[in-house]
Amino acid sequence: MTQAVVAGLVLLGTAFGLLGAVGLLRMPDVLVRMHASTKLATLACGLTLAAAAVHFGSADVTIRAVAILLFLLLTAPLAAHMIGRAAVTTGVPLWRVTAPDWLCRTREAAGDDEPTDAEDPRDDRPDT
Repeated sequence: MTQAVVAGLVLLGTAFGLLGAVGLLRMPDVLVRMHASTKLATLACGLTLAAAAVHFGSADVTIRAVAILLFLLLTAPLAAHMIGRAAVTTGVPLWRVTAPDWLCRTREAAGDDEPTDAEDPRDDRPDT
């Protein structure tokens, strides 16, 4: 029974890893790619770590797997946020559907802390 659980977890982890790789190749801009790769890679690593913990069944392996998973859950979103923020601030071209970071741009252009609602370029978008 344990081998079936381990095999299922490894297969699920591999499937999510493959989906993350496909998302990394198929998504249109850096922000959407970061979202796909970060979420699915963290899930794939978590499932693989869970498979290792179930397979070995000892407390020290389980504690290490949980510690690694917590580290991934804490660092992966932060790293993706910082990479995405760097991409937006350096002017990497975004997909036409992606909303621009109007707050950052209007603050830089106006030199003040609070942009007005009239400066929001999202106002001209149709309601969906």
